[in-house]
Parts: sequence; structure tokens; C-alpha cells
Amino acid sequence: MSWFTNAMSSTIGKKVLMALTGLFLITFLIVHLSGNLQLLADDGGKSFNIYAKFMTTNPFIKTTSYLLYTTFIVHIVWAVLLTVMNRSSRPVGYAVNPGNVSSSWSSRNMGILGTIILIFLVIHLKNFWYEMHWGDIPTATYEGEVYNDLYAVVDFAFGNILYVLLYTVSMLALMFHLYHGFKSAFQTLGLNHPKYTPMIKTVGYAIAIIIPALFACIPIIMYLK
Repeated sequence: MSWFTNAMSSTIGKKVLMALTGLFLITFLIVHLSGNLQLLADDGGKSFNIYAKFMTTNPFIKTTSYLLYTTFIVHIVWAVLLTVMNRSSRPVGYAVNPGNVSSSWSSRNMGILGTIILIFLVIHLKNFWYEMHWGDIPTATYEGEVYNDLYAVVDFAFGNILYVLLYTVSMLALMFHLYHGFKSAFQTLGLNHPKYTPMIKTVGYAIAIIIPALFACIPIIMYLK
């Protein structure tokens, strides 16, 4: 396993792992969004609560969630390590920063964007994931079956304008993070090709815009209601 250890300790190895974990997290975002959109169903939270119970009781989903937690941690830790390695390899700043010409704003500020997303993630997990597992959750009954009323928890949180603003700003940061991260992941994995690169960029633009925009719409709509 020494070859694996050596590969993962190198800059290229860390970038490959960042790319793979990033693409996996994008898949999670799509699944998570499809479930969260049920918050907008006009049924008093029934659809969302049924979905939430399935996601928290299905054995396959519960097992996959541990992989998800690990992926989040690896992605964050490797991002920090890469940032430290890049700075240590260039301890003296350039007299003139050429990044404005050769790279996008999002690529030059991935650290800041990632930090904003991390802060949001910690608050988000405290408000929802922690409450779901250890909080005093009200219940709702549908067709004789009792469900945790997680919709009520979400509805309460999205009644706070400060949280709605934090959520919206964080989704804006996520948009720029995805914009750079998606196409960068394919480049890191060596999957760029003149025939497919334009399609990869188009899909990347769509993901970067649509996913954060739909996520941001949920708290805004619920707050206005």
C-alpha cells in the first residue's frame, strides 16, 4: 500500500481525491435538493415528513450517509492541506498578480468560498441534523402512522430572516464554488477532450446555477408564505 500512501501524500494525489469527493458531493446535492423541494408542496409538510422518515430509516441510505460524512471531512481536510502546500511552495507573493488574467475570480477565491460554505454547514447541521437526532421534535400523523414533524422544524428556522439571508448568501458562495470545482474536477482527472470539454463546461454552468438557485428559493418562498 506504499504506492497509495505516496500518491495520496503528493499534490496530484490530493487533487485527484478532491475531484472525486467533490463530484460525489455534487451527486449528494442533487439528491438532497430533490427531497428539499418537497418542502414547497402545499400539503402542510406531509410529503417532506414522509420523505425524511424514509431517508432516516432506510438501511441503504443510513449506510450511505456514513460515506457522505467521511467524504465531507476528506474534502475539507484535503482542501486545507492543498491550500497550505500551495502557499508554502510560494512563500513570497508576486509583485504583480497574474491571476486576474489567467484564472477566474472563483478559482482564486476557492478558500474564501469554501470557508463560507463550511460556516453555513456547521450552522445548518446544528439547526437540522442535530435537532433531528437529539432535539425535541413534534410529531405528525398521516393515515394512522406517526412521523417526526421535521417540516415544522424547517418552517420555524426559515421564519428567521437572518437565517434566510445566511442561507441565500451561502448558496451564492456555493454557486461560485461549483462553477470552478466541477470543470476543475474533470481537468484534474484528465477527462478533458476537445470534443467533450464544451459539454462539460455547459453542464458545469447549469449545475452551478440551477442547484444553488433552487436551494435558495426554498427558504425565501417559505419565509414569504
